[in-house]
Amino acid sequence: MPVENSRIKGLYNQGVAERRTIVAEACNLSPEHINALAAHGELGEEAADRMIENVIGTMSLPVGVATNFLIDGASYLIPFCVEESSVVAAASNMAKRCRSLGGFTTNNDDPVMIGQIQLLDVANIDEAVTAVEGAKEALIAFCNDIPSRMIALGGGCKDIRCRKLPTVMGEMLVVHVLVDCRDAMGANAVNTMVERVAPRIEALCGGRAHLRILSNLAAHRLSRVSATFTPEELASDGTREDGLSVIQGILEAHIFAVEDPFRATTHNKGIMNAISSVALACGQDWRAIEAGCHAWPSVNHGRYTSMSDWKQDDSGNLVGTMELPMAVGIVGGASKVHPAAQANLAILGVDSAQELAGIMLCAGLAQNLGALRALSTKGIQAGHMKLHAKNMAVSAGAIGDEIETLASKIQSHEGHRSQSQVEAWLKELRGN
Repeated sequence: MPVENSRIKGLYNQGVAERRTIVAEACNLSPEHINALAAHGELGEEAADRMIENVIGTMSLPVGVATNFLIDGASYLIPFCVEESSVVAAASNMAKRCRSLGGFTTNNDDPVMIGQIQLLDVANIDEAVTAVEGAKEALIAFCNDIPSRMIALGGGCKDIRCRKLPTVMGEMLVVHVLVDCRDAMGANAVNTMVERVAPRIEALCGGRAHLRILSNLAAHRLSRVSATFTPEELASDGTREDGLSVIQGILEAHIFAVEDPFRATTHNKGIMNAISSVALACGQDWRAIEAGCHAWPSVNHGRYTSMSDWKQDDSGNLVGTMELPMAVGIVGGASKVHPAAQANLAILGVDSAQELAGIMLCAGLAQNLGALRALSTKGIQAGHMKLHAKNMAVSAGAIGDEIETLASKIQSHEGHRSQSQVEAWLKELRGN
């Protein structure tokens, strides 16, 4: 279940252990989940060795909690696993600014994934399509005629569709097997299903089944989010006049990303800063999610453009929306193997893969707005450097109280802040 209230004032000012205790109490975490987070999310060597080949160790990344999220009327604390400063803070900040109008609203498709079967050397593709479509019900029944908890829960093969694909090597027939994966991401289930049914489709078409594999462009598994922000909430000084000016700057920055693929790439990377961070924290295949999300604008609009959409309504409010493919799961995979992923899913308290998908999209939209607002007002480096200063101090060799002292100097310095300059300041601090 979601938390009672995601507004936790002063969490930033607490120590790591104190924050963990606050979140554990808010989310009713088990001792096992608390211990997994306290152990820096590390896998034991035996568990790591089962996940990939040639294991020599493991690697930790920070897990932070984004606060203030109100999604579909419920409060959520959202775990982010990310190494980049300002991501968690920006998402939390923007989530707070849309609470007065109800926070975020999501809508999710059924969790249907695509399995592709590539058919080559088909003598007559039109006749092959007719044969596959004529046998569709029998093929679907064959796909689902296996012992499967996914199928027992209402999932399984739901449709089979044909695509004629012109290529430089001649026209190919591509058959899409659409599989409802329920609360799984679905890669293994879909790959197993297309490999099983491929010989039957091959026989119907009279050609040769070549590739039989899941598509990471989950075009039938879309998630959508929307949120509305008043000018007063977005203002730097709380006034409507300033807020309207901020909104104008955000819209000008957004249209740059809409029209220019060079800007859109960085704009969308900012969205994925949040989506991928939540995916990583929750044991998802974040590479598959990244691939699908970046492909979707081109599929949907015919060219690479912004993943998000920002407009101003008749009341002067800023309205953000986004639609992306979200292939996520809460059963199977790393989400059930990695103890820290289990703990982070417990923090979210999600009951379905679709709920997780919607939450990830909300995080992405909030992060996008945080970046747009910063870029169109004081610039991206102001907030980023504030949080990055401690990292620069530590990289220079500062320890103990030196870290805070040096970080303060970095933040107050108005000129260029290079790492060599920080190292020189540390020497001065130490009297060298």
